[in-house]
Amino acid sequence: MTGHETRAAALKAARERDSQDKRRRVLEALDSLQRAGTKITFAKVAKEAGVSNWLAYSPGMREPIEAARRRQEELGIEATVGAVPPQSRVSVASLKTDLSLAQQQVKELREERNRLRERLRIQLGTELNHTDTSELTAQVEELNRANAALTRSLQQAQADNKALRATIENLEDDLTAARQSLRKMMRAT
Repeated sequence: MTGHETRAAALKAARERDSQDKRRRVLEALDSLQRAGTKITFAKVAKEAGVSNWLAYSPGMREPIEAARRRQEELGIEATVGAVPPQSRVSVASLKTDLSLAQQQVKELREERNRLRERLRIQLGTELNHTDTSELTAQVEELNRANAALTRSLQQAQADNKALRATIENLEDDLTAARQSLRKMMRAT
């Protein structure tokens, strides 16, 4: 073997060791984040391992990260405050204003509810005087069915909302990684 071939083989072996070390660090970071109960994202795993986002998305690394994310979704692990980008965070003053407005709205809604209850009480009292029990029973059953349907509809809407939020978070992670990869490619050219 010539000196040139020896150096080339040594460089190739060093690159292989470096690649294996980076992949090992990705898997260790993934394991560490899972044990800590931290919401797993590709960017977070790459940052924790000290490697590029590109490596986290590469074949062989992508699959265990996606599997861990699916497990967290099944367990209902939500994103932590640190996972929310700074531009998406809300100031304390804004939150206080929102809280004050919400409290005022709750107060108004309670007053309206009480007025409506009183009107309903009077209306029902009038109807009771003019209807028989079979009609009342039928109306109560219809109201119970309508209530059950509305409850199911609300539960479905809440589940859809949660799924859409998870999809948005995944898409934001993918967009961040794609932007970083594009920046690297542009720098390389």
